[in-house]
Amino acid sequence: MKQVTIDTFPSRKRSGPPITMVTAYDAPTARLVTQAGIDVALVGDSLGMVVQGMENTLSVTVDEMIYHTRMVARGLEGPLLVTDMPFMSYTVSKEEALRNAGRLIKEGGCHAVKLEGGTEIAPVVRYLSGAMVPVMGHIGMKPMNVHSMGGFKVQGRDAASAEAILNDARALSEAGVFALVLEAIPANLARTISQTVPVPTFGIGAGPHTDGQVLVFHDLVGWTSAPLPRFARAFGNVADVARVALAAFRDSVADGSFPAPGESYPDGPVTLPKLDRLKTKRKG
Repeated sequence: MKQVTIDTFPSRKRSGPPITMVTAYDAPTARLVTQAGIDVALVGDSLGMVVQGMENTLSVTVDEMIYHTRMVARGLEGPLLVTDMPFMSYTVSKEEALRNAGRLIKEGGCHAVKLEGGTEIAPVVRYLSGAMVPVMGHIGMKPMNVHSMGGFKVQGRDAASAEAILNDARALSEAGVFALVLEAIPANLARTISQTVPVPTFGIGAGPHTDGQVLVFHDLVGWTSAPLPRFARAFGNVADVARVALAAFRDSVADGSFPAPGESYPDGPVTLPKLDRLKTKRKG
């Protein structure tokens, strides 16, 4: 697969086809993303919920993001690799933001970083972009703001909040992001943003009028046990396949059919009785 770069995106926004982005948290998943021809692999801080079993993303650390990014980088060949900057890793100071972004790129191996936030983080985005760090923005429903938003709720339903999100999009675009994720906002607002900003938009719960779509890997392959959010679709049923395989293994061990003769190694030139005699000679 040809390497996808941020230079690939402008023409895709103008003439398509829509851009695809999927989360990945380890090397085996990265290989599947590569083989499927997905454009962008996102090491999301959603790993806190999807992989670690946490209630939200807030406890994820920079070191954990580096760890998972390294794994994905080893299995990826072609897709652009983007990594989330986790909670509090870029809001203390611009200098700390640059240090953490640099670690994700140098130690993790990603090509770009993603930041949640709107007009309030535009100066940080401008600073990182000026330091040659490619930045993807994330507006609308921002998981890091789960407490201040009162939960994972759709944003931009009233005129004031819709205008604020549109202003966020404009501010981040002017600050230098190369793309924007629009999460959990009405489809018409996402269409307006996509038509307003010059950079590509990725929708997740933002309707069909964006320049691309992003989903969590575990959701789209049917690996998520909890009910899926309204905007997600399971395109497969990996969980059922895995459960069937595990149950078959359990039953085969119980009835003695596993391992079969062909799944065991034959004796070599030194058999067990000979080994016993060798042990006896050594003792003598």
